[in-house]
Amino acid sequence: MCQDDCQRQGMVFNVQKYSVHDGPGIRTIVFLKGCSLSCRWCSNPESQQREPELAFNAGRCLGVSKCGHCIVACPYGSITLGEDDKLRIDRSHCTACHMPCADACPAQGLLVYGKQRTVDDVLNVVEQDMAFYARSGGGLTLSGGEPLLQGEFAVALLREARARRIKTAVETCGMVSAETVRAAAEYLNYVLFDIKHMDSAEHEAQTGLSNRHILENFRILAEEFPDLPILARTPIIPGFNDSEQAVTAIAQFLKPYDRVEYEMLPYHRLGTQKYQFLDRPVPMGEVKLDAEHMNRLQAVAQSILGQRVRVPH
Repeated sequence: MCQDDCQRQGMVFNVQKYSVHDGPGIRTIVFLKGCSLSCRWCSNPESQQREPELAFNAGRCLGVSKCGHCIVACPYGSITLGEDDKLRIDRSHCTACHMPCADACPAQGLLVYGKQRTVDDVLNVVEQDMAFYARSGGGLTLSGGEPLLQGEFAVALLREARARRIKTAVETCGMVSAETVRAAAEYLNYVLFDIKHMDSAEHEAQTGLSNRHILENFRILAEEFPDLPILARTPIIPGFNDSEQAVTAIAQFLKPYDRVEYEMLPYHRLGTQKYQFLDRPVPMGEVKLDAEHMNRLQAVAQSILGQRVRVPH
């Protein structure tokens, strides 16, 4: 079993240690690339596409007059000198390239989001903090993107993690096959499940897809795996689901599942810089969420779900 699982490969774009917000205890988060949704507020734009992507942090660039190694390294001549000694990058060739420009950059101004890694490679990193997991009740959390979109790799990671006595969790939007949800649930200790909106048309307008399949997968987890702890989460997005009606609808949907807890996450702009690195516009612009309004929405959810509502700190 381990021989097959340990050598299975997937596209990983980050491994983050010492997280305390993505499941119980102290956790190591493994971020997998790829997502079926295209949420306008996504704080991990580097996670959306399945393939590796070239990013450019202009603040780290030494400038062509002092360096220029990336220009020489690019096999397609896609990196050129622009104004003010700054680089210009034509990314049209990057999908068919192993991106040697990033390896040539001494300042890490150029970096690649995404790398093929084996289950064994990833879990060897996760295992480095076993002592923290034991003391805190933490473990491994798969995130993304949508980690279960890489179904075979994700399930292999979870299965081998459990074999190594590492507790497991997943952060999912639920837009994957029901078969993958059931397969993953067999090896999970905890689920963080996003429910963004109950109105299917609104959900599709803002994420690109209907919520019908997502809600069905939530029901599968909640009803077929009654001993699996679930935290349903809603990112509160201005102009999308920041109304009392939207929050009420979600809370009423969750109410019959009395072991499911609920958490609302206030919109933030922490991923803005990553859009710049990828040369993409920021879809949400400068919009902000009012703190007092967020508190009112918390009260709405608590009036329906009571102590099952978690208030983020």
